[in-house]
Amino acid sequence: MPFKKLHTIILNTLDDLGFHEPYNFQKNTLSKIKGGANVFGLAPKSSGKTTTLIISVVNKLKASAFEDSPRALIFVKDKKAALTLKEAFNVFTKHTDLRVYTAYDEQNIDTQKDEIYYGQDIVIATPKRLSKLYHINGIHLGELQLLCIEDAEFLAKNNLHAEIIRLSESIKKCQYLVFSDKYYPKFDKFRDSFMNNSEIIQL
Repeated sequence: MPFKKLHTIILNTLDDLGFHEPYNFQKNTLSKIKGGANVFGLAPKSSGKTTTLIISVVNKLKASAFEDSPRALIFVKDKKAALTLKEAFNVFTKHTDLRVYTAYDEQNIDTQKDEIYYGQDIVIATPKRLSKLYHINGIHLGELQLLCIEDAEFLAKNNLHAEIIRLSESIKKCQYLVFSDKYYPKFDKFRDSFMNNSEIIQL
């Protein structure tokens, strides 16, 4: 899919960054995501996965804040990954009113609960912390439109995928995106639960 079919704010940001043509991975993936498919996006580092994720989220949310409940949730490995991804999002949201928030274990959970309550559009979180927030009614997932996992290979080394599956059971209708360097056996559990009929796009 060419960039020209994206939101104007995204196009302007891409132009400022000097990106005029999508990478091969983005050509194959952006149109599927825009069409509403659940997607496993598999490609090596520096293939444009993170930019694809950010573009897809901002485009889905129409580059505009709305009410208080998060509409996009992105799972990451740890605090460093959360802060790095937020910085990348800031590049694409600086000319919007979208609110991007990070939630990780090193923060005070009561403070996180309050800050999320007052309104966030995009929450970038570690699975354990998000699970804790959910179980103390610290985050409302009823308006969620996108659930994404960035660099999902970290799930292949632990049982955090179980936390994500449990949370997905509380979500009524949502689009799911998983980005990883390759397909791991633990991803089968996602396909058996919330990512049935998903598409695998591999570079």
